[in-house]
Amino acid sequence: MPTTVKEMLAAANAAVPRISAAEAQALAAQPQTVLLDVRDAAEVQASGKAKGALAVSRGLLEFRADPESPLHDAAFDRAKTIIVYCASGGRSALAGKTLKDMGYGDVRNLGGFKDWVEGGGEVENA
Repeated sequence: MPTTVKEMLAAANAAVPRISAAEAQALAAQPQTVLLDVRDAAEVQASGKAKGALAVSRGLLEFRADPESPLHDAAFDRAKTIIVYCASGGRSALAGKTLKDMGYGDVRNLGGFKDWVEGGGEVENA
């Protein structure tokens, strides 16, 4: 049965709550939170990333998040809150839904990197 991007985004947005930059900053200050940038490496290199964010491109997310994968990143922990962002919010919504499907219980969508910056979040070079 065919699915459109619009339908996929609607399902992702229904499954993963959208939060404000202020909420993201407050959560990111807690040790049980992972701030996750799913933009491509060139995007991160060009603009930097949220301070302390883990940069994992959307294309590698499943491999980095799965503890059984040889490419697993130990920063991924199902007991932690994961806050995902991309450039505008679409990829982060889909990535958040993927993480939920993989057993991550507390996943939030910040939306776009611009939301972080406009909300006064600190930025660091990649």
